[in-house]
Amino acid sequence: MPLDFTAIDFETANSSNASACAVGLVRVRGGVVVAQTGWLIQPPPGHDRFFELNTRIHGITADDVIGAATWTGQLAALIDFVGDDVLVAHNAGFDMAVIKRACEATGDECPPYRYACSLQVARRVYQLESYRLPFVAAEAGFAEFAHHNATADALACAHVMIDAARRVGADDIAELAEGAGVRVSQIVVAEAPAVSFAVA
Repeated sequence: MPLDFTAIDFETANSSNASACAVGLVRVRGGVVVAQTGWLIQPPPGHDRFFELNTRIHGITADDVIGAATWTGQLAALIDFVGDDVLVAHNAGFDMAVIKRACEATGDECPPYRYACSLQVARRVYQLESYRLPFVAAEAGFAEFAHHNATADALACAHVMIDAARRVGADDIAELAEGAGVRVSQIVVAEAPAVSFAVA
């Protein structure tokens, strides 16, 4: 199996995981980056306040997302880009929570993506003082990028996984996870509770 996956990164407007305001996506085929894209998102209603702390980190403001697609409006494009790929993200639990919580906030069906975490992989494959993405990416040979730009972060994450796979001699994500001693997990989507009706 080839080293195929999609790296993903979200930026959020505030402390709510549902408050996605930007996404970056990078497609890898056979260990080579073949496509990348990203866009701004209007966070779901009730999760759309922009905190100063978040804006200071990524530079995105409420004015920037005026006219951007809503979570629901952009979800089909996200799903189309990812296809059947395993998703990869740095601190993947956060990014998968964004997908799940944003879908919950909007009532959209959450895709049950399988995913792997480049942060977990890096901790097993590299010996570093810090495992923040800029330090890990530099170790992977991807030193200069616009940290907290969603597409740039996804690209950095992709390069980390490509380099880690080379170091452990893995040909695909499953082999990389096994070689690094980490798991390929899956977003757990709760089923709607059954509704029963009493018969008079």
